[in-house]
Amino acid sequence: MNKDEIRRRVRASKAVLGESEKLAAAERVFSTVAGMAAFVMARNVLLYHSLPDELSTRAFIESMADCGKRFFLPRVNGLDLEILPYDKSRMHLGAFCIEEPDGDDTVDISQIDLVIVPAVAYDRRGNRVGRGKGYYDRLLSRARAVTIGVCYDFQLFDEIDSEEHDIPVHFVVADGAGIIRGRHT
Repeated sequence: MNKDEIRRRVRASKAVLGESEKLAAAERVFSTVAGMAAFVMARNVLLYHSLPDELSTRAFIESMADCGKRFFLPRVNGLDLEILPYDKSRMHLGAFCIEEPDGDDTVDISQIDLVIVPAVAYDRRGNRVGRGKGYYDRLLSRARAVTIGVCYDFQLFDEIDSEEHDIPVHFVVADGAGIIRGRHT
């Protein structure tokens, strides 16, 4: 199955999810992430600010506000992602209708300990299908951080064809399947 077919299949599955199903799945996935050693040990965490069709990160960000970690969000800048500290009061609707942080206080990916990565789909080796623009592949190619992909079960495939520029994640946390070890470093 090629990446476009995977995107169509996942989009159709997401379309039938109810709001309570989405919230419950996000709670299960992020509860698992919060218990992982990579998260517990991380000090600087980059995650995404979710779109309506993605596992919601909003409750997780709010619930972790006082956990002693610094959270960062990406902001689109041309063909790349910039990384800025998360501050609920400094957000705007940016590229692709995604809420992004305001400011000039960008940080380098080398300062991030853990990246929670969105995707359209993952496989059991950590390969991912993104939305097709390559933003996260370019960012992750420079990262030394542990990477965790998060998804609904129907976004998890046995195998996804990967290309040379595709960057797999270290772990995938799927709604019902739990933690799956992806790439090995």
